[in-house]
Amino acid sequence: MKKRSIRLMLAALAVTVVAGGFAGCSSKQEAAVSGNVTLAGSTALQPLAEQAGKDFTAKYPSAVVTVQGGGSGTGLNLVSEGTVNIGNSDVEAGKKLDASLASALVDHKVCGIGFAVVVNKNVKVDSLTAQQIQDIFTGKVTNWKEVGGQDIAIQVIHRPASSGTRATFVDTVMGGVAENDAIGTVQDSSGSVEKALTDTQGSISYLALSYITDAVKANVTPVKIDSVEATNANIKVGTYKFWSWEHMYTKGEATGATKTFLEYMVSADNKALVEKLGYISASDIK
Repeated sequence: MKKRSIRLMLAALAVTVVAGGFAGCSSKQEAAVSGNVTLAGSTALQPLAEQAGKDFTAKYPSAVVTVQGGGSGTGLNLVSEGTVNIGNSDVEAGKKLDASLASALVDHKVCGIGFAVVVNKNVKVDSLTAQQIQDIFTGKVTNWKEVGGQDIAIQVIHRPASSGTRATFVDTVMGGVAENDAIGTVQDSSGSVEKALTDTQGSISYLALSYITDAVKANVTPVKIDSVEATNANIKVGTYKFWSWEHMYTKGEATGATKTFLEYMVSADNKALVEKLGYISASDIK
């Protein structure tokens, strides 16, 4: 009995030592991830980047993640200059930078994001064709009665030229036709677009689906495009076209904490957050 008891005690001790070794290894790995990770750019990607940054630093306490907006063009310029570690963008770098600058950047596709054309709550139109949207944003159609709505002047709210959301809108919905900046106003963030839509009768613009929460829907109304509803499900099956990849660009190959953060963004640990915030996991896009 005594020998058996001793053997059991030794076995238990061995398990404890091995477990302690794994815990120590894990702690060392987490401690090894340290330093600052700075991101700037796309305001559409900003909510995910910010929350993922908080979760990342909770996992790796020696790392610091700082996220700023400014638009895709700004993010790409800053990472190209070496001012930030990561440039967040809704569009490929070649659409915003000279070819020589874009070629120095490495693209990390972290998720997909959908967008919707949105209107003021008082606009009684729930679906527009791509051609009608093009005519509105170029100034050919100026009253809602021309597209099945009531007799109210259309007020266009643009995003700035640096906006990746605007570039995606022009590519996927406008068929490459430029918006007419001579009409309407320009708002530089999702929040300011929402406020302008709320305050301006007859207004129209576009927002990321991740931004259009139930609270936002109390103020604005998403409209269908060519009778197709703006949903992640429709994006996944290829029937809704107003969407883009979300890119995180680095100047050259990522290293250190930046590399670990980029790996975390597409990891299983982060997938639940991606979906919770209204984005589309990269693994779900065919």
